[in-house]
Amino acid sequence: MAMLTVCNLPDEVHRALRVRAALKGRSTEAEVRAILEATVLPEGRAALGTLLTTVGRRAGLTDEEFAGFTQRDTAPARLIDLE
Repeated sequence: MAMLTVCNLPDEVHRALRVRAALKGRSTEAEVRAILEATVLPEGRAALGTLLTTVGRRAGLTDEEFAGFTQRDTAPARLIDLE
């Protein structure tokens, strides 16, 4: 877990955070975490796979072409000769 320090937070904002946290029955720190998580990881956000599927469909790729993307090469990786 990362640690974050917020400097120069106005007293009014800090007070509002404390009140908001108390109304929800959690600590101020827990409330700030919840606010940040809801802001940067919104519930309705699209996952990368969903976005790529949408792009592929718009490009007119068929199901067979999509299937080609899911096939993985299971051969062991080869070392690269840099000399």
